[in-house]
Parts: sequence; C-alpha cells; structure tokens
Amino acid sequence: MKPAGRILRVAVPSPLRKSLDYLPLQSEKSLTGGRVRVNLGRRSVVGLVLDGAEESVVDGARLKQVSAYLDVDPLLSKNLLQLLAWASDYYQHPIGEVVFGALPGLLRQGHPAEVKGGEAWRLTVAGMEVDVASLKRSPRQAALLSLLGNEMAAEALDAAQDGWRPVMRKLVEKGWVESVERPRLPSPQIVAPSFSPPLNAAQQDAVSTVTAALDAFGVFLLDGVTGSGKTEVYLGIIDAVLARGQQALVLAPEIGLTPQLVARFQERFPVPIAVLHSGLSDRERLCAWLAAKNGDAPIVIGTRSAVFTPLARPGLIVLDEEHDLSFKQQEGFRYSARDVAVKRAQLEGLPVLLGSATPSLESLYNVEQGRYTRLELPERAGEASHPDIAVLDVRKQPMRDGLSTALVNAMRRHLEADGQVLLFLNRRGYAPTLLCHACGWVAKCKRCDAHMTLFAGKSRLRCHHCGAERAAEPACPECQATELLAMGAGTERLEERLRQVFPDTGIIRIDRDTTRRKGAMQSLLDSVHDGSSRILVGTQMLAKGHHFPNVTLVGMVDVDQSLFSADFRGLERVAQLIVQVAGRAGRAERRGQVLIQTHHPDHPLLQVLLRDGYPTFAKAALEERRQAQLPPFHAMALLRAEAVDADGPLRFLQRARELAAAEGARGVQILGPVPAPMERRAGRFRAQLLLSAANRGALHRLLTPWVLQLEAEKLGRKVRWSLDVDPQEMF
Repeated sequence: MKPAGRILRVAVPSPLRKSLDYLPLQSEKSLTGGRVRVNLGRRSVVGLVLDGAEESVVDGARLKQVSAYLDVDPLLSKNLLQLLAWASDYYQHPIGEVVFGALPGLLRQGHPAEVKGGEAWRLTVAGMEVDVASLKRSPRQAALLSLLGNEMAAEALDAAQDGWRPVMRKLVEKGWVESVERPRLPSPQIVAPSFSPPLNAAQQDAVSTVTAALDAFGVFLLDGVTGSGKTEVYLGIIDAVLARGQQALVLAPEIGLTPQLVARFQERFPVPIAVLHSGLSDRERLCAWLAAKNGDAPIVIGTRSAVFTPLARPGLIVLDEEHDLSFKQQEGFRYSARDVAVKRAQLEGLPVLLGSATPSLESLYNVEQGRYTRLELPERAGEASHPDIAVLDVRKQPMRDGLSTALVNAMRRHLEADGQVLLFLNRRGYAPTLLCHACGWVAKCKRCDAHMTLFAGKSRLRCHHCGAERAAEPACPECQATELLAMGAGTERLEERLRQVFPDTGIIRIDRDTTRRKGAMQSLLDSVHDGSSRILVGTQMLAKGHHFPNVTLVGMVDVDQSLFSADFRGLERVAQLIVQVAGRAGRAERRGQVLIQTHHPDHPLLQVLLRDGYPTFAKAALEERRQAQLPPFHAMALLRAEAVDADGPLRFLQRARELAAAEGARGVQILGPVPAPMERRAGRFRAQLLLSAANRGALHRLLTPWVLQLEAEKLGRKVRWSLDVDPQEMF
C-alpha cells in the first residue's frame, strides 16, 4: 500500500460525518490504513488514515500536524477501507465511528499492534538433529523433545507432562529448544484429523459448485433442511480454500454457537483458529484479530462484528443461519452483517456462502432475481429422517404451568425409550405477569409501557426492555390484598414444574440467565451430549444450529404468543422459529417427534407449515409482500426519535418530514410520524417516521442530504434520534 499524500484524510472517533485533514510530520509519511495520534480540539485522540490528497479544502495555515505515527504497517487493507466507507455511506453513520468500531478496543486506545499472547516452545535446528534414543540417561528430556516435534504452548505441555518446566530450562540451555510468543488461539489438534463422513449427492454438488468458483465473486444460498449436513458442506469447501493457502471467515449469529463450531472445525482441521466475539477480553480479541490479519489463523470464526476482521489471504466468507436477526446490529451503527459480507466478498473478489434451513425472504428474492445461486439439500444427512410434526389442541384441556397432559405423557414415552426431550419456550423468567386477584392490578415497569416479568422463584421483578429490577411486592400496592398471582409461564417456572413431574431425571435450562458466566453454555451442552441431562428447557438459544443426536421429542410449549404480531416480519420469524426448533428432533437414526401446543390449531401459518413446509410458506409470503409493497420489493429507512417528553419526538419528526418533502423526495413515500408501538421505554417517549421506495437508489439520493439537514436542525438537538436503513424491527 502506498504512502498517503501531502494531506492526510483521517477518521477520528466522533459523530462527524466526514474525515478530517491533517498535515503529515515532515520527517516521515504515514501509510494509508495506519493509525496516527492527532489533536481534536483540546483533546489528543487516535485517528486512522483513510487516504491522502495533494490539496485540502481547508486553508493550509489552519491545518494541524499529526502528533505521532502509531503503526509501521497498515492495519486495514484498501479493500477493507473501501468496505468501511461504503458501510458508512449506505447506513448513514459517521465514518469515524464505523472505522473505530471495526478495531479491537486496545487498538482504539492507541496500544501497539503487537501479539502478547501465551508462551510456547519449539525445537531449534540443533534440537531437530538430536537423536532422542541417545538420551537414555535423561528420559524426561527425551520425552519432552519428542513432544516438541510440534510447537507446543504452556497449556498443552501442562496436560502432557507434570513438572516439565525445569526440564525445559535444561533443553533451552543446551540450545535445543527456544521459547516464542504466540497469540492465544484455540490449539490446533496434533492428532490425525477426525474422520470425514461421506457426502451425499446433494452435499457433493454444493461443494463442487462453490469450489469451482473460488476465484471470483459470487453469492451462494445453501438452502438445506435441518439436519441436512450444511456444516459438512462448509467444511468441504473450506478444505479446498486451505489447500490454496487462503483463509476462511465463518460467521455465526450468537456466541452460544461459537464453541460448537470451533469444536467441529478443530476436529477436522489441524490449524490455528481465531475466534472473535464479545465474550473475549480486550487482550484475547487483539490476539485473535492480529492472527487473522497476519495470516497466522487460516480459519476465523466470529459473530456479527467479525465481518470487518482483516484477512491476509481472504478466500471465502460463510454465514451460518443467514436468516437470523442477530446479524443485524440494533444500536449505534445499525448494519447488517449479512449484507456487509456480500459487499465485502464483491470487493475482495471471492465467494460468500449463506446457509439456512429457513432462508430469509430477502435471500430468496435475490435468488429469484438471479443475484444469488441456490444450492439445495432436500434430505437429512445419513440415516436421519424428517420428524413427525403434530399440533396439540390445548383448548379446554387441563394445563399445569404451561404443560398439557398429552405433552407430559409423550415426554414419559420418549424418556422410557432412552431418548432426550427438548422443550422450547421463548420466554425467560418465572412468569410474564404478576396480577392481583382481588382488584386486577398488574405489576408494570415504571419506565416502560410494559409488564414486569417475575424472576427468581417469585422474588424479583424485571423489565426485559430497560433492565429495571425491583423486589416483587408482597401485597397489592392498590388494595393491599396478598393474593398475587403469577400469570403465565416462563422457562424458570417450566423447569420448576418439570422437576416435580420428573424428580429423578437430569434437567437443564438454557437461556440468557443460565449462560451468563464464561463457559456456562459449553458446560450445559456437554451435559446434554454425555447423557447426564435428559430434559432440556430453553429459549431460542436452543433453536439455532445445535446438534443433539439423542433428542427424539421436541415440545413447543407456547407458539400462540408469536402468531399475532404487529410487525410485518412477524409471521416470517415465527415460521423460521418453528422449523428451526422442530429440526432439533430426530437428527440421528431414531425418528423424531415434534408436538406444538396451541389454542389456535387452525391458524393458516401452522396449517401451511405442517402440510406444505417452509418453501411453500415463503413463496406465499413473498407474494403478500409484493402486493403490500413491503421489503424486499421496497427499500425502507426508519427515522426514530426519543425524548423525556412525549411531544418533542413528534415535533422533530414532523420537521424531518417537511425537510424531506422540500428536498424533493421523488419516488419516496413518507409515512408518519407516529408514536412507536411501545411509546415509552426506559423513561423516554419514542416516535418514528418511515420512508419507503420501490427504487433503492431514489431512497438513498434523499437520505444523504436529508441527514445533514437533520444534524443542523435545532429541534434535533432536543431529542435523541437515529436512522435505521433496512430496519429489521419496527418497534
């Protein structure tokens, strides 16, 4: 990468929607993509050089000089800088915040871009020439030299040999071994890679199609039913990528799936793997990020933000569960990792593979338009067959804490047949509502238009929207009655009931509350795989990508809460959820069963899914979207505003509407302003304005000048506002 010109265009971490111009130090030039320290007002901040120029629009006498150069080599490549600039422009977010959001925290703070990982040892040239058989009088030295046929970290040596450090010192003194510093990455397997199961015809076709296109940009949608072996397809393609000396970037929707993916890849590939997600320490994240950037990690696995990770030799991008809402950032820089991944693949000239059993309607639309290539896996891999799915009509049926007698009896049958049972309830806590039986008072959040959820065995009330928490009232604050009822069931209550019905059976609950601690998720999953836990209770964390070969029954305790949504995407989401949860059953040789408890057995969505499957539903849903002029047929942007008073957001959004109309919003429909579906949240009143256009270009031609006007608007300084391009949630 060439040095920048006489003027440095620098991105700084601020709300400014442009880069700032600085003069380079006279003694040296700064590389594009490298960090510099600059003065911003009275502060000294870290900036990143985006580009260079020969002239500036600012008078040269007013330009400041950079204070220092922090990097010798660029941190970000030209393609990655282009990607960040595109994302800033497309999502209408300040370039400095976009750029610095792509860097590890320690680099944002100005720390050196150095790997300070764990200590490891390897043989020197002299050590490689030592005949281990000649060390009969030093058996421990011989054993340690034999181990060091592969470079080994301290953790691996601890597991292999007790008290090895004194022996290692002697080997270092002899010049046979040297110590090195390595990033803390999941250790590569030093045994032979695991057996790769033979691919069926559909899997092999998918692998062959993508590997034949590794030299060029292309988007492939791997549409495979649950249990069809999509991960094996990923592994087969990545095998070809590694053979070419390139790197693969694999994105998963949530942290909970990351350990499972890493384990699968470790078993298959004896190479270092960099892992990137929000659960890492700053030092761990920097080590993994640099290992990816320097090419030390041929495989990089991460969650949403890992889409911006630099790669020395990019060869392939994979998004597992591409339909998942977690790929859309909902705060601050509101980007879609799926769409950014496609743009990155285009800039890098490489293929991107999107995998799902329930593809998003946007991806299916792109297949129809010829933009994506669809690869289908219509059958489950190996001997597994599709589960039997049935609706349990619970109208007028006795229910205890969300469980019907029919579901409990089915659980007994499967447990007696040595199967495991998964119960899905997408509602955390003990109960969603605390109600006074005497006067009808309901425990509500004091800061949101929402009920408080009862937690921790009826002792705490918590708001899922703002996080407010208080002790549960012992008596009704309005009538002083003491008969307060816990209405409905959450995962806590369901677990409590199951322990009463099945006292001798291992039961675990997997939700956000039980997986907060580092390593907790993996520990719970291990208990499922070793058979000590026979009943699994959980939220949608259990619905995504997990492979439980011994689960033969899946019970969906309550789908009714999801069948009637004000969001136009609601039915798509519940259809995906039902199919994904049902897919956890019968993934091995034993046939699975899925039971769906509902008070609405005749609901059209349930009938279509059970009778015709997700593809038929998706086709009908796309036609409804087309007729209603909704995404993916129309592009949307949602302007949100909030303030401590109810009038401020509506006045600002009305002014925003007037500015858009004055700008000449040809081809753009403006709807609102209206109060948000949940008007008061976290003590602030919220409203929104929706922009919709049949032509995406027309929408974006309006957005850029409009946002600049909004930033200069006086009313905008009295509210907190944000623009969400391609919104995935409308509340």
